[in-house]
Amino acid sequence: MSEKAKLPMGIEDFERIRKDGFYYVDKTGMIRDLLENIAYVNLFTRPRRFGKTLNMSMLQYFFETGSDSRLFDGLEISMERELCDEYMGKFPVVSISLKGVGGSTFEEARGRLRSVIGKEALRFSFLTESGSLSETERKQYKALIHADDQGIFTMADSLLADSLMMLSHFLQKYYGQKTIILIDEYDVPLDQAYQSGYYDAMAELIRTWFGQALKTNNSLFFAVLTGCLRVSKESIFTGLNNFNVYTVKDVQYNEYFGFSDREVRKLLAYYGFSGNYDAVREWYDGYRFGGLEIYCPWDVVSYCHALKMNPSVKPQNYWVNTSSNHIVRRFIDRADGTARDEIEHLISGGCMKKKIRQELTYRDLDSRVDNIWSILFTTGYLTQCGDDESGITGLVIPNREIQWIFEEQIQEWFETESRKDMRSLERFCRAFEENDASAIEKGFTSYLRKTISIRDNNIRKEKKENFYHGILLGLFAGMNGWTVKSSAESGEGYSDISVEVEDKEIGIIIEVKYAEKAAFDDSCRKALRQISDRNYAEALLDNGMTTIRKYGIACYKKRCRVISG
Repeated sequence: MSEKAKLPMGIEDFERIRKDGFYYVDKTGMIRDLLENIAYVNLFTRPRRFGKTLNMSMLQYFFETGSDSRLFDGLEISMERELCDEYMGKFPVVSISLKGVGGSTFEEARGRLRSVIGKEALRFSFLTESGSLSETERKQYKALIHADDQGIFTMADSLLADSLMMLSHFLQKYYGQKTIILIDEYDVPLDQAYQSGYYDAMAELIRTWFGQALKTNNSLFFAVLTGCLRVSKESIFTGLNNFNVYTVKDVQYNEYFGFSDREVRKLLAYYGFSGNYDAVREWYDGYRFGGLEIYCPWDVVSYCHALKMNPSVKPQNYWVNTSSNHIVRRFIDRADGTARDEIEHLISGGCMKKKIRQELTYRDLDSRVDNIWSILFTTGYLTQCGDDESGITGLVIPNREIQWIFEEQIQEWFETESRKDMRSLERFCRAFEENDASAIEKGFTSYLRKTISIRDNNIRKEKKENFYHGILLGLFAGMNGWTVKSSAESGEGYSDISVEVEDKEIGIIIEVKYAEKAAFDDSCRKALRQISDRNYAEALLDNGMTTIRKYGIACYKKRCRVISG
């Protein structure tokens, strides 16, 4: 049996994937579609980790002069012989990523942009001696690649603004063929600038840079840009004609970013993981691009890699580790009572209908809370459900992984909010030491009313209990003198929460139940029986606690009942 192809964990270089024996999900049909529907400038917006960078690498290796046609043997595009003969390996290509163009100041970000351009220009060092360029043009090229003793590129600001256009012009003169420009993560500099407070300066630089390279550039054959957001045309693309934008709502190219269900089934079968299909679908499917159901490829490949190491491993949150998820937190921070109800509806599996603005400036992000719905949609935290109706889009959380992100951000937000009044929080916690069930019930009900809860009857009872369990743990965190354990082994099972107050020798045992149909008293008594029947107090007594407090807590939506025993 031949050796299996390796999983391409984090590999975004098309040549390496094809040459070094990595598994490749064929997206080369995008090349055919791009050539058959060619526009002067093409912008593809998709959430992060959906294959944008790998597709840009694929385009470079297909079009660039001197490319190795064997990289495409057996792939879909290789069936298009006429297109391959006419276009493969026939063009100079300038390929840059703006992913690293950021910083705390405009000067720092501008320096990184110089570095990106300078390093790409260095790939064409033969231009320094080219007879195809005039003496003045050779000097201009040398200025693009000039660096000081520390290796820092020194091109003047005026040259930086023209750099992309000039490089494409020099390459056209050398090769006698117009240049293709590929710009990956085009919107990152604007995002970084907005976060750090120099948006106007960066927007002006990018507007000029793009204007020179993409609007008035006679040396350009076509350009492809990728990013997460469709930044307003008036913001940085002023005056661009023949400018096609393909977003998550568009049918065109919908199959080329992310994995389809067929592609996921094929990949799982190849590695012998077909038995994990349902879990993969629950956790990583659910995105809808132009009417097509799509999986996040980063997640699918990451989980398959984990399964190779440990066949019994459960699905994990892989996408969450690639971003700070500050957009979700910003939304929760700004949410009023209505928005919090809407978030609860989403978390419980509901669909919210909102007007989506796909074309925004970064200034729009915080101008109205409603705009954040659009950002959550375009960045992949929400996806479309159903078809648009009169300009209104149905939005849902796509899968278990993204739901987990929302729940984590809500938990962190709630813990921050609850600590704004430390006196009330400590009073609530001390009530557990003092066996004051009435004060506990009143305090916990007050906190539940402030948070964003899980309230749908279709969600498993255990998941609902875990939600309330988590809120209590968050409230207890940081209590001086308390040793708090969650699901700790004790007696004949695992208690939900146990607390040791060492200086007072008080042990606290809490069992949380979800009160189906608001049956509070029955649920509390059931919780107390479980504490007694399974002898949860044993571990606390063994650790020297002389007073044991036992609490059955029953919760339903935003109400609770507390009985001590």
